Amino acid sequence: MKITEQSSNYTNLDKMSTLELLENMNREDKTVPFAVEKCIPQIEKLVEGIVERIKRGGRLFYLGAGTSGRLGILDASEIPPTFGAPYEMVIGLIAGGDKAIRRAVEAAEDNWEGGWSDMQQYGVDYDDIVIGIAASGTTPYVIGAVKEARSRGILTACVTCNPDSPLAAEVDIPIVAVVGPEFVTGSTRMKSGTAQKLVLNMITTTSMILLGHVKGNKMVDMQLTNAKLVDRGTKMIMEEAGIDDYEFAKSLLLTHGSVRKAVDFHLNGKK
Repeated sequence: MKITEQSSNYTNLDKMSTLELLENMNREDKTVPFAVEKCIPQIEKLVEGIVERIKRGGRLFYLGAGTSGRLGILDASEIPPTFGAPYEMVIGLIAGGDKAIRRAVEAAEDNWEGGWSDMQQYGVDYDDIVIGIAASGTTPYVIGAVKEARSRGILTACVTCNPDSPLAAEVDIPIVAVVGPEFVTGSTRMKSGTAQKLVLNMITTTSMILLGHVKGNKMVDMQLTNAKLVDRGTKMIMEEAGIDDYEFAKSLLLTHGSVRKAVDFHLNGKK
């Protein structure tokens, strides 16, 4: 039996108090970062491959179904506003299409050709990277896509929570975070989903830093999509450029459109 489907370490959940449920759930959640830590060498290998290919114009594709697909879409959607990267740099695809983000689409994940078919509108090629996300490691939609991509020489990886899975056998770089049985038996939106989210955070954040979208510890290319981010960017400029006048720093930011460009213009006269 797959580890993610094994019976919970806890019984009689329906007889626990609110406090017992929360404490036991938290106790299980604490084990997740240790499982992810064991995956760091594989994550490092993947990130280096991603950065190399994106520098050549490649893109990163996430494919998943259900919770796994939604996590990939979440991570992909946060890259442009956080790092100012193009929307087409990281692309998340889910079995069943965009409507499956909110409502389950029955049997979509069982379509072996579905994942590769969904990728065709993007003209996937050799410099791209394809990451399959599936807690079980058995989702046909994901396995079919990575297998086809790998056969064409495209770098493939996976994020799963079961060892020796069919998905891991079909990719170049398997990332397997073994978190054990779920608190609610089989509910992989819990520990498995948390592990996947942590791994995706590590993959894209490290890649964006290595691609130059962070200076020091600041998101210098973030999009100015609301007042909070304008305020944050203004304070970054004040710190980086040694400016005491908030309104002047804010005007620089709004004129040049990013922290990086505003600081460069103020310090070096670059447009």
